[in-house]
Amino acid sequence: EVQLVESGGGLVQAGGSLRLSCVASGFTFDDYVIGWFRQAPGKEREGVSCIGNYDGATYYKNSAKGRFTISSDTAKNTVYLQMNSLKPEDTAIYYCAAVYPSFQALRMVPAAYDHWGQGTQVTVSS
Repeated sequence: EVQLVESGGGLVQAGGSLRLSCVASGFTFDDYVIGWFRQAPGKEREGVSCIGNYDGATYYKNSAKGRFTISSDTAKNTVYLQMNSLKPEDTAIYYCAAVYPSFQALRMVPAAYDHWGQGTQVTVSS
């Protein structure tokens, strides 16, 4: 079965860094888009970044540009999200998700993604 497992969340002070990991199994990793999403209390789930494993192209929402870096290690079926210069507004549960490539996937529309991990909490204190 398809499985995505996130890890690496935690509590960090503003300006600090975290690296999230998403380990995938049960599908052809190299054919898929893998995205990172987040959901803060009382807010809708929103896209952060995604990567096309088939070509290595990366995409970022404006809130993440210049601070976050997505990367993929296909040998390990793992996608990473390096988060630097963290801000309190980055506080959320972070999810990774996978889907076969589509316009909506690259646009990071949550409903476009088929498979989701359980989430990992990121808390940024001021």
